Amino acid sequence: MSKHGSIRRYTLIIEKIGRNQFPSFSIIKEYLFEQGFEVSARTIQRDIEQIRFDFGIEIKYDRTRNGYYIDAETSINTDSLLRFLEIVNTAELLTNSLKESRNTLDYISFESLGNLRGVENLKPLLFAIKNNRKIKFSHENFETGETKKHSVNPYLLKEYQNRWYIIGIIGEKEEFRTFGIDRIFNLEVKEEVFQIESKTTPNQLFENTIGLTYSLKNIEEVILSFTPLQGKYVKTLPMHKSQIILKDDENELLIKLKIIPNYEFEQKILMLGEAVKVIKPKWLVDNIKTSLQTTLNKYK
Repeated sequence: MSKHGSIRRYTLIIEKIGRNQFPSFSIIKEYLFEQGFEVSARTIQRDIEQIRFDFGIEIKYDRTRNGYYIDAETSINTDSLLRFLEIVNTAELLTNSLKESRNTLDYISFESLGNLRGVENLKPLLFAIKNNRKIKFSHENFETGETKKHSVNPYLLKEYQNRWYIIGIIGEKEEFRTFGIDRIFNLEVKEEVFQIESKTTPNQLFENTIGLTYSLKNIEEVILSFTPLQGKYVKTLPMHKSQIILKDDENELLIKLKIIPNYEFEQKILMLGEAVKVIKPKWLVDNIKTSLQTTLNKYK
């Protein structure tokens, strides 16, 4: 079977086991069959071993529950891996389609090519992160319009809304800064290495936020009400991994999130317009009302 088929099976196995329902071996095999994969028990066992070896996901068997689970303490970030596998699956599918027919791209619409600017920096940036190498570059700040030179200790590559960002520490301050790689110029990976001294990793900082702006504030309980139509989208594409459905009927979808609300989250709310209403916390309700009123005033 093709490598694409193997990657697709890995994705399905991780998704099935990752739902914390301790599926048995037979349930996993049946699930794969439902998704179009008629494979032997040995193949599934080999897939589980390969997932551990290639991707660092520790899949273990719980005898008391007669099922499999992912050991979160010894595994890498499962959500990030699934996103990565999704990209690989899509790329492989498009590649195979293009091989079959040269006019495949006539039937596919991509967003603006401007989103690809800076992707040539991904490989050297990833190399620098993995090897603790300092980097230097010039970066354009959209807000000030200025271009400045920076020396950064890189820690993390982050993708958000089809754009890539490098997150690292500048100077002696243990404060993470975010830079869009589409605005990075003259990138230089230094021979000099740095010691990882920060007690907090970027992944931890962004775990309870949506988007690029992190905060050390306390996690809050956010309750949102959606129209039934918008609710269908929110159920199939959750706003955050903490999302819990409180109510789902013909009148509304009511969800609860446990996050640190930030600028990007408020922007998501505003983009949905009349399809969403903030119920809690009050300060967020007031912020959204003020933004909507300011927008309305521009049309008077």
